[in-house]
Amino acid sequence: MAHDTLVILDYGSQYTQLITRLVRDQSVFCEQLPWNANQSTVEDLNPKGIILSGGPASIYSPDAPKLPSYLLTLGIPLLGICYGMQALTHALGGEVIPASDKEYGQSVLEVSMDNLLLPEGSHMVWMSHGDRIKKLPPGFVTLAKTENSPVAAMGEPIRQVYGVQFHPEVKNTPIGEEIIRKFLFDICRVNPGWTPESIIDQSIDHIRNQVGSSRALSAASGGVDSSVATALVFKAIGTQLDAVFVDTGLLRKNEQEQVILSFQESFGMQLHTVQAADLFFHDLKDITNPEEKRSRIGNRFIRVFENQARALNHPEFLVQGTIYPDVVESYSADRAHTEIIKTHHNVGGLPEKMEFKLVEPLRYLFKDEVRKIGKALGLPDSLIWRQPFPGPGLAIRCLGEVTQERVERLRAADHIFITELEKADLLRRSKKSSTQGTSQCFAVLLPVKTVGVMGDQRTYEDVIALRAVTTDDFMTADWSRLPSELLARISNRIVNEVPGVNRVVYDITSKPPGTIEWE
Repeated sequence: MAHDTLVILDYGSQYTQLITRLVRDQSVFCEQLPWNANQSTVEDLNPKGIILSGGPASIYSPDAPKLPSYLLTLGIPLLGICYGMQALTHALGGEVIPASDKEYGQSVLEVSMDNLLLPEGSHMVWMSHGDRIKKLPPGFVTLAKTENSPVAAMGEPIRQVYGVQFHPEVKNTPIGEEIIRKFLFDICRVNPGWTPESIIDQSIDHIRNQVGSSRALSAASGGVDSSVATALVFKAIGTQLDAVFVDTGLLRKNEQEQVILSFQESFGMQLHTVQAADLFFHDLKDITNPEEKRSRIGNRFIRVFENQARALNHPEFLVQGTIYPDVVESYSADRAHTEIIKTHHNVGGLPEKMEFKLVEPLRYLFKDEVRKIGKALGLPDSLIWRQPFPGPGLAIRCLGEVTQERVERLRAADHIFITELEKADLLRRSKKSSTQGTSQCFAVLLPVKTVGVMGDQRTYEDVIALRAVTTDDFMTADWSRLPSELLARISNRIVNEVPGVNRVVYDITSKPPGTIEWE
């Protein structure tokens, strides 16, 4: 596909994916690579500009990642963010020192001179750094400052090299999107052409080149990610694709029936269903560690698919609905110097040896991009806006040991929660509602019991936690402000209708510091 490209070099910041998202929000394609990517890899993309992300290191640490020297020979605009700015400063002959007063949180930015990158005036920006610029590199000028950062932004307009000490990619910097737009369109002069239609065309070409005349098997869970991935691959290779749905015993209430029905209506292709609950519960017996749960579930999924493949002419490829947040939070070979948050079953939870080659057409897309593609492919809203559900299912919402009895208790409570939110028109953001709605919501069974009183008798039973969040990209999220009357009704129903539960709590933690799922 012919479109302008931007490259983002990742120095290990947990915010790097937000830069990617912000660039793509401007309909500009960007490729995220580790900071030490080969020169040929970067040059082959023919980027119109490069953004250097932040990172956790100090530039003078012995093993600190440095600025690749070839970047300065490309003759294209560069923008360093936080650590990226410090790496530029160090490489170009400036000086970076530990700050006597570290800056974390919002600060007031004073723009000191007219420039192409920053809007005029005073602005609130988000800082997160312990080092600062003491001396500018030769030829650079100070563009802005804060109380604790004499050089909060710098620039060398002739070579079009810029740096900002703050993070424009986070929502706590209100002018952040404007800064990114200025860098893209005023400095890099990119033409926006990254649209759902172009993504679909490019994905289909890539899938056809990868799969060729071979057969593929799609891991279809019925969720938006696996459904859009299946639709893309089906559009690319047609009847070379078989779709398989695995009933793990860890599904929500009526999940299997809903998936089979929606799949037949949306795709017109056969869905092979495998009953494997006994295998998954056997693997999870006595396992309480969430990473071990994910690993065992990921391994079992692959073994089930391999067994099913033997009855389907041994397809060479396995299609997964892996999306970008899965990759970011898990270990991945193409993510350098990044902390592992949790191992997603379809990324780091996969076994080292398996019979398939993976096809992951959504691997570098955010959830909202996936939904836009699903809409462009003509998928119904019932699939596009279906409540997200993790591959490990209720196993990672059943904290502690996963047993059939505990999962059934959780399933019943979760169904009540979802049903009541649906009645209140709060299963997604709705213009009809006066409240903000939800992007994802579910119940969690805690591994603790509490004392209660029911019917004048003492009880000692389980606790259910309710979780509801609002988000666009699922990399950050805020807890949903559900009406207190609704929460009261849900709590009352769960305690009265679900045996073994005597207490309900509501999770009011954002992401970060929490993750959306509890495990």
